[in-house]
Amino acid sequence: MQIVRFSYNNQVNYGVLRNGIVHSLAVDPFTSFDNGSDFIFDGETYPLPETKLLAPCLPSKIVCLGVNYLPHAQEMNDTPPSNPLIFLKPSTAVIGPDDSIVLPRSWRRVDYECELAVVIGKKARYVSETASRKYVLGYTCFNDVTERQIQKEDRQWTRAKSFDNFAPVGPWIETEVNPDDLKLETYLNGEVRQSSRTSELIFGISVLVSFISGVMTLLPGDVIATGTPGGIGPMQPGDTVEIKIEKIGTLRNKVVAP
Repeated sequence: MQIVRFSYNNQVNYGVLRNGIVHSLAVDPFTSFDNGSDFIFDGETYPLPETKLLAPCLPSKIVCLGVNYLPHAQEMNDTPPSNPLIFLKPSTAVIGPDDSIVLPRSWRRVDYECELAVVIGKKARYVSETASRKYVLGYTCFNDVTERQIQKEDRQWTRAKSFDNFAPVGPWIETEVNPDDLKLETYLNGEVRQSSRTSELIFGISVLVSFISGVMTLLPGDVIATGTPGGIGPMQPGDTVEIKIEKIGTLRNKVVAP
């Protein structure tokens, strides 16, 4: 099932996408998931081309993973961590499919980072690995946009990864997919720049949900970005970057000057 958040005639709502038609929900999907009930529809339908897809959720926080693929650790001359290396992106960085990645003023090198994102469905605190999937609504595509030069200068990652527009997410939340071995790729202007599989994650999804929920309470709509594989690289104004994940979809954004 593909859960979307969409705009139609300046009204924003959640819906389910089926065969090119958006079926509007009467109750948001997180409330239904938390209650263990089926999704409730309001009877309205919209052809997908007549809607604008938005970021499929509004996270209170985005918990990101650093150095969670060995090839990325190698290209960054870094050592794989003994525990998940987490950091945060703010909610103000979120943009949706086909929105523009607006480069910050005085940017020097801004990179794409293809990632599988986990969308939390209900409040999670001290969740065990075996129970972790019960707290996951679904999965989507994520681009952990990074100002690489600032990251090197600051020696910590908050400023480099927190600019407005630096968290593209979407196009929808896929609820019926096994995330353990999916192909994920980055295309820059139609050329493959990153290609890997989620089976190569150092710390898998169950470990991440359990570990992070032992640090901070995860709320409905929060996003865990699971880390990027090797092959990171810079983007320039005018570029189009696409994050493609098998059985989920394609997140497409254009890069524009400040």
